[in-house]
Amino acid sequence: MHTTPSAPHIFRQPGRGWTVAAVLWLVVVLAVIGHQWRFWQQGRIDMDVLALLPHDEQAPAADLAMRKLTDAVSRQGGGMVGAPDWAQAREAGRVLSGVLAQSKAPLAPQETTQDGALSAALAFYRPWRDRLLTPEQQHQLATASQEALTQQALRALYQPTVQGRVSDWAADPLGLWTQWWTQRAAASHARPRDGMLWLSAQGTEWAVLTFIIEGSAFSLTGNAVYGDALQRATAAVQAQFPAVRVLHAGVPLHAEAAAVQANREINTIGWGSLAGVLLLTWLAFRSARPILLVGLSLITGCAVALSVTAWCFGQVHLLTLVFGASLVGVAEDYGIHYFAVRQHLPHTPPRSLMRQLLPALWLALVTSVIAYLALGAAPFPGLRQMAVFSATGLLAAMLTVACWFPFLDRGTVPHSRFADRLGKTLLRWPRLGLHMPHIARRSRALAVMVWLALPALLALGLWGGLQLRTQDDVRQLQSAPAALMEQQKQIGALLGMPSPAQFYLVQGPTEEDVLQREETLKTRLDAMVAQGVMTGYSAVSDWVPSAAMQARNAALTYQADTQVLAAVNATLGEHLRRPAFASTPLTLSAWLAQPVSATARTLWLGAMPAPAGRNPGQASDHASGQFASIVMLRGLNDLASLPRLAQQAEGLPGVRWVDKPAEISALLARYRGSMTGLLVLGHVLVLLALTVRFGRAAWRAWLPTALATASVLAVLGWMGQPWQLFNVLALVLLLGVGVDYGIFLLEHEDDPSAWLAVVIGAGSTWLSFGLLGLSSTPALRAFGLTLMVGLPLVLVLAPLFRARRAVGMPHGQDGNPPAQAQRPAYAAQPQTDSHQGKA
Repeated sequence: MHTTPSAPHIFRQPGRGWTVAAVLWLVVVLAVIGHQWRFWQQGRIDMDVLALLPHDEQAPAADLAMRKLTDAVSRQGGGMVGAPDWAQAREAGRVLSGVLAQSKAPLAPQETTQDGALSAALAFYRPWRDRLLTPEQQHQLATASQEALTQQALRALYQPTVQGRVSDWAADPLGLWTQWWTQRAAASHARPRDGMLWLSAQGTEWAVLTFIIEGSAFSLTGNAVYGDALQRATAAVQAQFPAVRVLHAGVPLHAEAAAVQANREINTIGWGSLAGVLLLTWLAFRSARPILLVGLSLITGCAVALSVTAWCFGQVHLLTLVFGASLVGVAEDYGIHYFAVRQHLPHTPPRSLMRQLLPALWLALVTSVIAYLALGAAPFPGLRQMAVFSATGLLAAMLTVACWFPFLDRGTVPHSRFADRLGKTLLRWPRLGLHMPHIARRSRALAVMVWLALPALLALGLWGGLQLRTQDDVRQLQSAPAALMEQQKQIGALLGMPSPAQFYLVQGPTEEDVLQREETLKTRLDAMVAQGVMTGYSAVSDWVPSAAMQARNAALTYQADTQVLAAVNATLGEHLRRPAFASTPLTLSAWLAQPVSATARTLWLGAMPAPAGRNPGQASDHASGQFASIVMLRGLNDLASLPRLAQQAEGLPGVRWVDKPAEISALLARYRGSMTGLLVLGHVLVLLALTVRFGRAAWRAWLPTALATASVLAVLGWMGQPWQLFNVLALVLLLGVGVDYGIFLLEHEDDPSAWLAVVIGAGSTWLSFGLLGLSSTPALRAFGLTLMVGLPLVLVLAPLFRARRAVGMPHGQDGNPPAQAQRPAYAAQPQTDSHQGKA
């Protein structure tokens, strides 16, 4: 005897209980409407791609470093104006800045050079001049003879125009400080000239411009505000200077391009799928009431999902909205199923009909929610948002149908020729079974053909599955315009900008330890620079050496300066004296408090929180203290050299090589494997849930989805599509959605209205997720393509395995469900629903 799950208690109460449920749900929806009004005014839409990625629990400092680097440039945009001569490039750059300043776009040109900035920097560092040496200078002072150093000082004294000096001769007789500043300036290829930054490269004179975004760089408007303003400014420049080249780059431009693309996809997917759902509803029911009520359930579901997601996560990511736009293709199943049966049984009162439908609807909801929540099992904030959004949206749509439809649905649903023909196709669908004497001759022939084709299909499926190749590249999470990416690469190469994707994380128990470990690492990196692996590096210790290094440098310069001055005084008969310098070392706190640290301040992470779950005395391979900094690399173009750079951190305490793209790609690969196991587990759990309802016939609702899953693998292999995490996530969703079709067909044996609901629901779901295949984001496109193939397969296979009616055999034998478990006892005659009267 099978146990039939019943509706929640409140829906079983005649009249009053249903009214209470409807009123309570109305209160919730009104609260959601109020929240929606505030939400869209606050602009709490997150477009940061990094927000989608999992936090690095193993190395929180690396995660914090990456986010700090991103935050540092999140409101900065840049441009370069190139011309054959500097005068033309300079004027074109001024025209570009002027046009942008006059535009209404929130782009503010920033002064790239500041009068007095160099003088202020020299004044700040002057007390510690004797403590600042390059590695080459350290080697020179330690190995050169007194006579050689004296000759060098005399040449600098008699030929002062050979090299500009930044201090008087007596304070720096060997010109060491000038060389130190020259090496600091090498961190950027651009140089100040005529109040701008200038660069000469590739036979072109370039003016370098910087723009600051006024307000948030990640505000969602859906319009290309920054891009349009830059295009207009570029057109104005090129109209006046036809030979000028203009390049643009910056995080705000990428964020806006993603917003414009997502806005377009939301409109295409959301409104397109909504239009498809409403069109199918109209063709099936030929009445405005089903369209309005189904549309109400969809809008309510999406609104509640958005509010709950914002409440749980604080913000809603842009890709969550794009993914959630396809929710309408699943949430409409409940309303469609209600009206399909309502059309078939026009005289059954809505409350009685809903009470009979609720067990199947709740079971379908549970299986779908299980599949959606499985998306959130992986520690991806973006996937968790999508899971909460979708699961909440389905629940809200279901509650709207259950609570409101019995009150709002008045009158009858007219029959349509489209619905009648579509529903009756089920009766001509073959059933697969080992014994088929009860099946009509034509259906039996079709079934035999299907059985004969199965081995060939299985062989082709196995071959296709073997052709699958994995791809876990993190670039599948974003899809910046190719032209913008190319300009970004050109600007980075011209300016020698360090890449934020790869860097060294240096940690230690004190600030001094961090600086010393940086200096040890830099001795290894100098060899990489000498070999041409990269052009240089940037570190905090370039600007603030460790106290130990400052002490050694001070001893070297004191000895060299005093000996040189003594020799020069003896030679020239002078009485030159070395001035006094600071007696205490330069500190990080003093440096960070000055504007001179602005260019390298982002390299210092400062005090770090202890990793969760670690005892204070517990050691770690990668984190040995509370302070951290970053060492970034410049001119790194050959990705094949990354393993060599990773080796430079080996054996150095507190030093960790961070290759963020490689780490995230490895993470995607790891979770692809774990989610594949979760997919298998999900199939087992769903089959067990179905067994509670259908007993030995549960396999009939589950097997179509299992076969469709295997077929999707084969098709992806045939198409040469890569196998990635988002294919697995789509198959998890296919499990929850596809099983619903088998549930409805088992609940309502050979019922045309159930088949009508299944076909319309599958069509709208396919339309919604199929449109994801049009997304420019590779991850969403892979998700959509998987469901585009899988959903039709489930629809075709589900009727093949529906329970067969054997002649002379009572239901419940041969693995078939008994009558009471297959189909609710729908009223064939008019009934009176309490507190409602005649339908």
